[in-house]
Amino acid sequence: MKKIYYHIFLIAQHKYLIGVTEKGLAFIGSRDKGINELQTFYDCQLIDDIEKTEPYIEQIGEYLNGTRQRFDLPIDIIGTEFQESVWNALLDIPYGAVTDYTSLAKMIGRPKAVRAVGTAVGKNPLLMVIPCHRVLTKSGTLGGYRGGLDMKQDLLKLEQNN
Repeated sequence: MKKIYYHIFLIAQHKYLIGVTEKGLAFIGSRDKGINELQTFYDCQLIDDIEKTEPYIEQIGEYLNGTRQRFDLPIDIIGTEFQESVWNALLDIPYGAVTDYTSLAKMIGRPKAVRAVGTAVGKNPLLMVIPCHRVLTKSGTLGGYRGGLDMKQDLLKLEQNN
């Protein structure tokens, strides 16, 4: 069974759960959510370990404080081939920019898979690092977000102000 080391950190007045494996960052929780969210993503052994998670929280804190635009953390996430293609495409959306689900589907060469793209975006385990908050609906509204629409709006505002 996979081991995930986690800890809950306070950053910018909100709690964030960070989960890592021996290979890298595996999960970033929605702000002010608990361990249950992590358990819905992974069937694993959970170990609270501040030492293993602390190196990852520095960059996430820098991002949330507006001093980092790109991450260079080792990551360890597993999804389907389709999910991984969507998550890789999300990494190509520049800081401060937005796209929509239709454009994202075209980016991965699957223009008719807009709903499936939306589902894959929603299953992204690495909020902020894989910037799914940069995806809006075709009409330009926020759409959904695992972290909640307030968090999505705050992240977009943070990026537009830097």
